[in-house]
Amino acid sequence: MIALLRGRRKPGDAAGSIVLEGARKATGGKQKNRVVMTMAVFFGLYAAIAGRLVYLGMLDPEESGPPASRVTASRPDIVDRNGEVLATDIKTASLFAEPRRIVDADEVIERLSTVLPDIEVEQTYHKLKSGAGFVWLKRQLTPKQQSEIMALGLPGIGFRTEKRRFYPAGPTAAHIVGLTNIDNKGIAGLEKYIDDQGLADLQASGLAIAKDLKPVKLSVDLRVQHIVHDELAQAMERYHAIAAGAVVLNANTGEVVAMASLPDFDPNNPFNAHEKDRLNRMSAGVYEMGSTIKSFTTAMALDSGLANLESRFDASRPLRIGRFTIKDFHGKGRVLTLPEVFIYSSNIGSAKEADMVGIEGHREFLKRLGLLDRLKTELPEVASPTEPKEWKKVHSITISFGHGMSTTPLQTAVGAAALMNGGKLIQPTFLPRSQDEANAVAEQVLKPTTVEQMRYLYRLNAEKGSGKRAEVPGFRVGGKTGTAEKVVNGRYSSDKRFNAFLAAFPMDNPQYIVLSIIDEPKPEKPGMGATSGLNAAPIVANIIRRSGALLGVKPEFGHESGATVVSYQ
Repeated sequence: MIALLRGRRKPGDAAGSIVLEGARKATGGKQKNRVVMTMAVFFGLYAAIAGRLVYLGMLDPEESGPPASRVTASRPDIVDRNGEVLATDIKTASLFAEPRRIVDADEVIERLSTVLPDIEVEQTYHKLKSGAGFVWLKRQLTPKQQSEIMALGLPGIGFRTEKRRFYPAGPTAAHIVGLTNIDNKGIAGLEKYIDDQGLADLQASGLAIAKDLKPVKLSVDLRVQHIVHDELAQAMERYHAIAAGAVVLNANTGEVVAMASLPDFDPNNPFNAHEKDRLNRMSAGVYEMGSTIKSFTTAMALDSGLANLESRFDASRPLRIGRFTIKDFHGKGRVLTLPEVFIYSSNIGSAKEADMVGIEGHREFLKRLGLLDRLKTELPEVASPTEPKEWKKVHSITISFGHGMSTTPLQTAVGAAALMNGGKLIQPTFLPRSQDEANAVAEQVLKPTTVEQMRYLYRLNAEKGSGKRAEVPGFRVGGKTGTAEKVVNGRYSSDKRFNAFLAAFPMDNPQYIVLSIIDEPKPEKPGMGATSGLNAAPIVANIIRRSGALLGVKPEFGHESGATVVSYQ
């Protein structure tokens, strides 16, 4: 039975096998399709990622990310003549945002304002809602600000390391060194000059690499610069003045060793640098320099050969020119010798010196000494002098004692250097210059005899004239005062003055010119005057007293040299 049962086929067995085999084939086909589909999905995803990477790699960085590296291009250090750093690059973080990744702009602004309370809310909101790929939010953060913003954990917010300029001396040499803008481009002072000499082109081409940029050395001595700046700050406070300035100039090379003008600004935080009272008065301001101009009037008379130290000028009565009357501030009411005209600062005597030379000769002499033309130097902020459109006798007369012509204080110092250094006009420089280099660019403008006579007069004025308060024991100072009434509403004001003192030292062989200015000084004490001999001259004396030895001038205390003049045959 068993054998029979095993050998017997049941109806439908063959058909069942066929159905079962077909089911297996159908199931296997679906699985294969699923594998293919899965692989296709993965291949598609990888292709999309690869395509995106290629796309991002080909995007213009200016449109899709932070600005190109030239924004933070390096600048060379600026150092003084002794290698002290005046300006250098430091790294700083700047805050940017990717608006496409910003979910809630209001929240981002609210949280950022806890760290940056001065953030401009409306402007920042528009930036975050712009949908752009990249926007700056705040440049040049402090390390503390960066750390606090990072702690906020805001998505779509990041930092970029940039370079910014740091000035270790702060405002001490601000008007000389200048400053840069937010993109590290020079916009004032020697910083701008350096850009104009080719640095800007190097930055644009990506070749401004820090290790390849040599420091730019200046002629400035930071030690002397600090003294000048300090003395001016004290003088402004002491005399309640609205401004003050000074320059120390190497008379033989034209190098500016120190120069300051107050009020000034801090280049590390130049929020007030563009205020009109912060201009560099020494080179960018023009003024009637008062009686300091009598230095040039007297030198002109001597150099012309029409006068000598024995010449006499009648100053016994006021001088009338048309409707104008020329008087002396402290008139002697008598005939004065040429040295007396100088030490008593006689307007009448100076007018007669100019009249002796004549109008054309007067203008030619001032132009020869560079007082009527714009200075040529590295500093961009240099003003042009002003003079009458047409010189008439009255103009020549008033200009002889410092009224009717305006020039810069630095220009006045440069002209004075020619009176002291052997008669050579040397354009000033803020870069180191050797004596040979100075001789190559110097222009002989005066006779040697004129120079010796002017040295004598300068020393005489410090000993017996209005420059007594500029005396510094051991340093043989000479100079000329200048007190000019300021023009207010088209008229000269008797109670507003612009004072100056023009000095040289040591007078036996002048090495340096020191010029101080002080604008609208008040009497130091009740009952005192406010003329230049009482305020501008002491500024010069203090500068020389503190810096003379630093400048290499050996003081001589044993035998002070009096005013002497060399006689030439």
